[in-house]
Amino acid sequence: MNKLENFFKLKENGTTWSKELVAGATTFFAMVYIIFVNPAMLEQTGMPIGGVFLATIFATVIGTLVMGLFANVPYALAPGMGLNAFFTYTVCFGFGFSWQEALLLVFVCGLINIVITVTKVRKAIIRAIPKSLQHAIGGGIGLFIAYIGFKNAGLLKFTADPGHWTESFGTAFIDSGVVPALTDFNTLVPVLGIIGIVIMVVLLLLKVRGAILIGIIVTAIIGIPMGITNLKGINFDIAAPFRDLGDTFLAAFGPKGLGTLIGDVKRWPMALLAIFAFSLTDTFDTIGTFIGTGRRSGIFTDEDLLAVEDGKGFATKMEKALFADSIATSIGALLGTSNTTTYVESAAGIEAGGRTGLTSVFTAVLFLLCIVISPIVGVIPAAATAPALVIVGVMMLASFKDINWSDFSEAIPAFFASVLMALAYNISIGIAFGFIFYIVVKLCKKEAKDIHPIVWGSSGLFVIYFVFNALNVIGVI
Repeated sequence: MNKLENFFKLKENGTTWSKELVAGATTFFAMVYIIFVNPAMLEQTGMPIGGVFLATIFATVIGTLVMGLFANVPYALAPGMGLNAFFTYTVCFGFGFSWQEALLLVFVCGLINIVITVTKVRKAIIRAIPKSLQHAIGGGIGLFIAYIGFKNAGLLKFTADPGHWTESFGTAFIDSGVVPALTDFNTLVPVLGIIGIVIMVVLLLLKVRGAILIGIIVTAIIGIPMGITNLKGINFDIAAPFRDLGDTFLAAFGPKGLGTLIGDVKRWPMALLAIFAFSLTDTFDTIGTFIGTGRRSGIFTDEDLLAVEDGKGFATKMEKALFADSIATSIGALLGTSNTTTYVESAAGIEAGGRTGLTSVFTAVLFLLCIVISPIVGVIPAAATAPALVIVGVMMLASFKDINWSDFSEAIPAFFASVLMALAYNISIGIAFGFIFYIVVKLCKKEAKDIHPIVWGSSGLFVIYFVFNALNVIGVI
C-alpha cells in the first residue's frame, strides 16, 4: 500500500486507497452502459458487434489507465456518446464513408488532437470559438442523440411522398416532404422503449448507482416474454468476439480504409470536414468535463486551468490529462471504435471521493472484467439501449443553460448550431450553420474584426463542402 500511496500521492490529495476503490466502482457503474450502447450504434455501419464490443472495452481500459497512471487524475475514458452517433449517421450514412474509412478519420483526429495539445494551437482554438457556440454544440448533440433514441426505440413513424429521392455517395435521400409522428403502437417494440425510459427516469430520480445500466438490463429482461429479446441469439463461443476484433483491428489501414480513401481525391474535402468536426467536438467535450468537474473538486488548480489556454506541454496535470485523452482517440481507432473521450460520468466517482489516478485504475480493471459477458451483448434489443440515448441526450441539454437566449445575436448562431443537428440528422451541418450565422451576426453588428481567422477558415470549409455536395448531386462532378 505504501507504493500506491507514494505513486498516486494519496495523502497529499487527502484520500485513501479504499476511497479510491469506491470512487472507481462508482464511475464504472455510471458509464458501463457504453459497452452495450456503442456496439449497438456502430453495428449499423456494418461493423461486427463482437469486435466493437471488445474494442470498446479495450479502448476504455487503455485510455483510462493512461489517464490514471500518466496524469494521476480520477477520470475515465470510453467511446463518446454523440461522437459515435456522428461516426454512424453523419460520416458513414451521410458522407458515404465506409466504417473502415471512418476509423481512419478518427485516427487522424487523434493525431491532430495530440499536436494541438502539445502546441499553442489549442489556445487559439479555444479562444476562437465563442462560448455560446461551444455550449450550443454540446446541447445540440444531446438533441441529436435523444432523437436517435426515440427513433431506435420505434417511437416515431415517418410519412413520405413516394418516388422522390436522390442518391449521393451510394446513399438514397428522400427529398420530398417527410413528416415524423408518434408511432401507432401497433407493435410491442415502442411499448418496451417507453418502459425502458420510465425505468431509467425513476432510477435516476432515486439516485440509484448504475441507473442507466440497470435500466438497460431490466428492459432487456422485460423484453423476453414480449418476444423482443431473443435469447436464442446468445453466443456461448467466448472466442467469437476476439475473431470479430481481428476484423476491426487496424482496419483503418486496410484495403477498405486507407487503401480506398487515399486515392479518392473527390472525397478529401468531406474527409477534412469530418476530421474537423470530430476534433472540435472531442476537444470541447473533454475540456468542458475537466473544467466543470475539476474546478469544483479541487482536482485541478488555477495553474492547471490556465494551462488549457497557455499550451505549456506537460507542465501540469491538465496538460497530461488532455494528452491522455488525445492518445486514447487514436488507440481506439486502431482497435475499431469511434472517438474515445473523457466521460462526464467521471463526476460520479469524484463526488464519491475520487481524487487521484487510482480511481481510474480501479475503473479500468472493472471494465476489463466485462469481457466475460460478451455472449449476451448480441441479444440486447435496440428498444433496451435506445432509452439510454434519450436519457444521455437529456443530460447533455444542460449546456443550454449557459447560453443567453434573450440576446438575439447570441441566440441565433446557438439555435442553428444546436437545432439543425437534430433536424438535419447531421452534427456537422449544425456546426456549419452555427459558424456561418455567427459571422452573419458579427457582420451585421459591424464587429467583423472580432471574428477569429479560425472561424473564418472553418466557415469557408463548410461553404466549400455545401457547394461540392450540391455539384455532386446535380452531376457536375
